[in-house]
Amino acid sequence: MLILTNVLIAYLIGSIPTAFWVGKYFHGIDIREHGSKNAGATNTFRVLGKKSGWFVLSVDVLKGVAAATLPYWFQSQLIGFKDELLIMQLSASFSAVFGHVFPIFAGFRGGKGVATSLGIVIGLNPLAAAICLGVFIIVFISSKYVSLGAITAAFVFPFVSYFILKNDIRIMIIFTIVLSFLVIVAHRKNISRLLKGEENKMNLLRKKT
Repeated sequence: MLILTNVLIAYLIGSIPTAFWVGKYFHGIDIREHGSKNAGATNTFRVLGKKSGWFVLSVDVLKGVAAATLPYWFQSQLIGFKDELLIMQLSASFSAVFGHVFPIFAGFRGGKGVATSLGIVIGLNPLAAAICLGVFIIVFISSKYVSLGAITAAFVFPFVSYFILKNDIRIMIIFTIVLSFLVIVAHRKNISRLLKGEENKMNLLRKKT
C-alpha cells in the first residue's frame, strides 16, 4: 500500500500539464495544436516565447525532483528491506515520467518527459544530472537541435551512472537503461526527421517572431 500510494502521488505530480495550462490560461491556445504539437518546454519556447518556455522547463524539472525525493516523506513508515528507499524512488520516478507523457489532467496527451527525467536524475544523483546536462548543452549549442541534445544525453546516462559514478546496484542499472530507452523512444519522430534533414533547429538567443 505504501508503494502504491507513492506511485499514485508521483503520477499526479507528473500529470501537471505545465505547457498545456500555460498555453491555455495565459495565451488562449492549446500548445498541442501548434508548432511540433508537443506539450513540452521546447515547443513552448518555439510557440510562446522564452518567458513561458523557461517557466514550463523549470516546473517540469521540479516535477521530477519532487517525484524522486517523494519517498523521503515516507521514511518513517519504511520496513527496512534492502534498497527499499531506492526502489520507492525509482518506482515514483517512472510514475512521474508516465504522468508527464500521459497526464490525467490533459486528456492523457502530454510531453516527452525529458525535463521531468532531468529532474529525476537531479533528485537521484545531482552529479550524473550535471554531466548529462553538460552533454546536452554541448550537443545543442554545436548542432542547434534540442532533440539531438536530449537523445545524446539520454544515451550516455547509463554509461555515466555505471562507468563514471560506479553505481553498480542492479536495480539502478536497469532503471538507467529503461529511462534512457523511454526518452529515446519518445523522440522516434525526431530521429526520423534528423535522418531526413527535416528537424527544426532552435536558437534561444533569437527573439520569438
